[in-house]
Amino acid sequence: MNRINQRLNCFLLGCLLLINFPAVNLAAAGIGDPRSGVDPDKSTDLIMREISTENGLEIEGNRLPLLLQDLKVLMAEVLIADVLGDSMEVIFQLDQIFDLLEEAEQFGEMNAEDRDEFNRFEAALINIYSTQLQTIEKSQVLVSADQVNAAISEQIEPLEIEVGKSKFSIVDDREGHIPIISNSQVEKLIEFFQTRRKNEFEIWLQRYALYHDLILEILQEYSLPEEIIYMGLIESGLNPKAYSRANAVGMWQFVYATGKRYGLNRTWWVDERRDPVKATHAACAHLRDLYDIFEDWYLAISAYNAGAGRIQRAIRLHQTRDYWQLYSLPRETRNHIPTFLAAAIICQNPEKYGFKIPDNNPFKYEEVPLEHSADINVLARSAGISASELRYYNPELRQSATPSEGTYVLKLPLETKAGFLEAYTALPESERFAPQYIVHKVRYGETLWDISKRYKVSIHQLAAVNKIRNRHKIRIGQKLTIPVPGQKTARTYAQSGPPGHSKMVYIVKKGDTLGHIAENYKTRASRIRRWNGLRYGQFIYPGQKLTLWIPQG
Repeated sequence: MNRINQRLNCFLLGCLLLINFPAVNLAAAGIGDPRSGVDPDKSTDLIMREISTENGLEIEGNRLPLLLQDLKVLMAEVLIADVLGDSMEVIFQLDQIFDLLEEAEQFGEMNAEDRDEFNRFEAALINIYSTQLQTIEKSQVLVSADQVNAAISEQIEPLEIEVGKSKFSIVDDREGHIPIISNSQVEKLIEFFQTRRKNEFEIWLQRYALYHDLILEILQEYSLPEEIIYMGLIESGLNPKAYSRANAVGMWQFVYATGKRYGLNRTWWVDERRDPVKATHAACAHLRDLYDIFEDWYLAISAYNAGAGRIQRAIRLHQTRDYWQLYSLPRETRNHIPTFLAAAIICQNPEKYGFKIPDNNPFKYEEVPLEHSADINVLARSAGISASELRYYNPELRQSATPSEGTYVLKLPLETKAGFLEAYTALPESERFAPQYIVHKVRYGETLWDISKRYKVSIHQLAAVNKIRNRHKIRIGQKLTIPVPGQKTARTYAQSGPPGHSKMVYIVKKGDTLGHIAENYKTRASRIRRWNGLRYGQFIYPGQKLTLWIPQG
């Protein structure tokens, strides 16, 4: 009879616990029901995870509700074991509870609903442990209720630690992520963004929403923490066209040498440091290399800003690998991690800090390979968009046309590729293909400066396109490629002319002007410029050959 009473009491206590915590349904889990198909040898933790998966709970998302379910089931087993007088089972299940509580610190900051639910469980656990358990007093492991309360608080409250004279509060320290902590310096920067730089940070948040999906997909490809995106936020505000006084360019602020080392090309046509996709791949490869050196994300991110050599020297000087104690670093680098942390904390909950959550408008595109150079305005008209919108999708383009060498992959807005291909391929070749250069043969007495002035291009551009190292040495007879953005070459225009016209070649004489030549041959100066690929105001010189189209007869 006593055994029956014990089982009855056990059943009633278990039901009482489940009534107090309706989220747990042991009947739904099939525990104790041989017809349920649930393996009785499986742990309740595993059972509840399987049942929760079937019920549609996202284990990889907010796992706190699932953890609470596990805790409540374990607490029910503690009560059952206590009624049966099994002290060792009580201790074992309590150990399981505390093991699960340790996982709570991995969930970061709880929302109000999660906090309320956790507080309810904490109060119930303390009450049951203090007043209801009988067997625990007979065991050799005696723990007071105050100690239990302290142990729980240690897991669910933000952990504060002291390093030197600084105190840090851990906001988020999940495994596989960059630790997010807060201290007085971080709090000041949060306030700075909330006040003096609020408008600027709101623009950052808009770009964060724009490029979030794109960057996270690439970060996952490199197995890097998702918090790296906040580094791009403080480097450039995630602006692909950002340019710093240190000559760093793009969303990830690459200088020329580092960008080239990680495969980002810079030519007269393009600067791939501005390409959001290619630059993010390069940044991931660079950060992975830095992490392999330092094995600490704060040091790796600092090295990205200041250079690995400077961080290594600071480590040797201070005899520590603790970022917060590397006082010899430049001010910008010392502020880099606190700014990174402030941006991360705000982005995780913008509304809490007075910012609006921007509309979710992710950067998505379609790609079209181009084998020949093409004018941006022609491409934009074919796609049914403006030239500025085309540049928005292809910020790496530096000229008014796509590169003339190799294949260039053009990005277009979604659902425009089919229409673009139909319109673009219908154009005549003279409009589709736009060679962006003319050839000049160096004459006696000419300098690179003279040639650059004549064609209105910079000496730097001439030297870059023609790979000239010494700008003071060019040879007579040397053929130079002259970049003329958006203009046709004389050779292209000379291939065909207006109907009923005959082609002739006119050699410019001393004193000639386009107006005089046009008047003599009954045409217009604008036509001569168009036929010969000359820009308005461009000089002509004695001996230059011009193609003219003269009415027949």
